[in-house]
Amino acid sequence: MAEAAESPGDPEAALPKPLFAGLSDISISQDIPVEGEITIPMRSRIREFDNSTLNESVRSTIMRDLKAVGKKFMHVLYPRKSNTLLRDWDLWGPLILCVTLALMLQQGSADNEKDGGPQFAEVFVIIWFGAVTITLNSKLLGGNISFFQSLCVLGYCILPLTVAMMVCRLVLLADSGPINFMVRLFVVIVMFAWSVIASTAFLADSQPPNRKALAVYPVFLFYFVISWMILTFTPK
Repeated sequence: MAEAAESPGDPEAALPKPLFAGLSDISISQDIPVEGEITIPMRSRIREFDNSTLNESVRSTIMRDLKAVGKKFMHVLYPRKSNTLLRDWDLWGPLILCVTLALMLQQGSADNEKDGGPQFAEVFVIIWFGAVTITLNSKLLGGNISFFQSLCVLGYCILPLTVAMMVCRLVLLADSGPINFMVRLFVVIVMFAWSVIASTAFLADSQPPNRKALAVYPVFLFYFVISWMILTFTPK
């Protein structure tokens, strides 16, 4: 026989060999460096420091927020399918538009019986209560949009109606008459359609295909009520 059979009584042959047997014989050469530091590259540190907003000045923060609000206004003026209002939502723009519209809807001159104060609260409550109602309706219909994203879109899309209110205030400076009313009616209708189209352009894709009409109808009513308040406004 070429090889002798191992003795069955040999204890070393019966024991299983260790899994990592022989690794203790491996030695690391002295020429291979094994020391070092685990550090973050300086370029990554600089980039992280630049993206942080904790160390920026108050003026830089205000300017950055104003630029973001201005960009969202441009998206409303040129409505197209975009996720900018949904992705980078905020409530600064809707708050500014709501306060501006409520102030302009106050009576031009106050008297002893009514000073125009309740109208500010009325407009403020109608806008925010309507926006919250539409948002809840959208969520109940299965829309994949968050609560504050919907408020952001509905609030920013009041911009055309705010512009309509400014135009109507200027037109009302002239003598009242049928031509005056027709001009205001035309402006309000155009801006009303603009607000509805802009809001549906942002919110349409967030609703199920078979329930888009149910989601758009409350939006139509919301902007219609605001438009009616603008059209029927007559300063004293």
